[in-house]
Amino acid sequence: MKRTIIFATYLILVVALSLTLPSCHRNNNIEGAKLEFSADTVMFDTVFTTITSSTRSFTVRNTTGSPVEVDIVLAGGKQSYYSMNVDGVPGTEFRGVEIPAHDSIFVFVKVNINPTNQNLPYLVTDSVMFYQKNRTQSVQLVAFGQDAHFIVPDHTGGSLHYKIVAHEHEHVHWTNDKPWVIYGWAVVDSLGKLTIDPGTQVYVHSGGGIWVYRYGNIHINGTLDEPVTITGDRLEPFFANDYAQWNSLWINEGSEDNLIENAIISNASYGIHLESLEEYTGNKTIINNSVIHNNQVMGIRAEGARLEMTNCQVSNNGQYSLALLVGDFTLNHVTVANYFTQDVRKTPAVALTNNFTKTEVIGGEVVNITYLGDANATFNNCIIYGALENEFATGTKNGAELNYTFHNCIVRRDSINNSHYINCFNQNPKFIATYGQNYNLQEDSPAIDAGMEGLGINTDILGRLRNGVPDIGAYEYYPIPEEKVARR
Repeated sequence: MKRTIIFATYLILVVALSLTLPSCHRNNNIEGAKLEFSADTVMFDTVFTTITSSTRSFTVRNTTGSPVEVDIVLAGGKQSYYSMNVDGVPGTEFRGVEIPAHDSIFVFVKVNINPTNQNLPYLVTDSVMFYQKNRTQSVQLVAFGQDAHFIVPDHTGGSLHYKIVAHEHEHVHWTNDKPWVIYGWAVVDSLGKLTIDPGTQVYVHSGGGIWVYRYGNIHINGTLDEPVTITGDRLEPFFANDYAQWNSLWINEGSEDNLIENAIISNASYGIHLESLEEYTGNKTIINNSVIHNNQVMGIRAEGARLEMTNCQVSNNGQYSLALLVGDFTLNHVTVANYFTQDVRKTPAVALTNNFTKTEVIGGEVVNITYLGDANATFNNCIIYGALENEFATGTKNGAELNYTFHNCIVRRDSINNSHYINCFNQNPKFIATYGQNYNLQEDSPAIDAGMEGLGINTDILGRLRNGVPDIGAYEYYPIPEEKVARR
């Protein structure tokens, strides 16, 4: 009986204490509170030239009136180029970190990279993750992995982060002394001009691109031996088949012709996007001896533009290789080959229309607007071929003209027996290797000696003479081992 009384008394004391003492701090914690950071991106903006390390810090602030408990994780873990410590404690994962009410903690981050390692990406990225039960937040980490010219955004307009690389009336040269790495958009402003020298390598980070604003101008001056390369910034072999590493080379209407000579443009959403923003100024974009391939959506999208192409290869694009939407288009000795295999492609390799639709914001509302305009296209000695039964399609609306003519072309289409097609045929062009994107011609290709003479184009995309009657397409047939002539 005595033990029972003692136990009952003890139980009453425990219950009384539990009612009078403060609750455990975990029960007062807010779940899913929005944290504030001193920076949403931490950039290590030193151009590294030796094995080095840099340290940056940022604060994490709890603005609420109660403690917040959070898990803090370096996303790349132990394999990351980065390391961190939280309030002086090193590690890659921190569980149950408490940030008191109206207080903050420090997170220190260090990067250790060797820029002479040529397998490094030009931008080494990671993130610090902050996990709560009902909320996840992050701070991005960005460092430069190799020695290069870096274009880092210093302006924001809407969703675009950009840096003006050629201001009004400014002529800027990008030389080939080091690669150029673009983070965000590199903008050529109105009446500015950007010239890219032979052999220059341009690498663009995810979501970015080169934007030639209206009345701006670009000259890409590659040569056969030193082409200009524009592609994504991920150098690891795994990313070779990532066909949407960056956005596009975006060119608006200009005050003079744009020139793209001996360029290789790849691994973008849109390789080249020609777009008239407000008016049709009459300038042209001229593309010669270039390869536009391995792009997730389109090789070239031209809206209300004038485009001239000679000795070009446009290949392996997720939707259209060429979308020619209102404007004037002249293509000579162009090989359009679309054997895209990463997804099911339902659109033809080439589309030509006298209208296009754009999504715009008017009065705060998102609306689709259809634009009408004449479309005039001439294809001379071109190959348009791919995996679909019909690789050329047209679209027309009343109120504008649609005119097109093919001269001595190979076109994969059900019907080419009308006045639009002169000396054209639908036959397999017999490329050397579609899988390897070697679009040189086999010795029995029907494209050999089937071209139209008199165009004045005496060499092919590889600088070889066009002998006698020219062959159809960008590549003149030569009995040379394929590994010596394939251009990738």
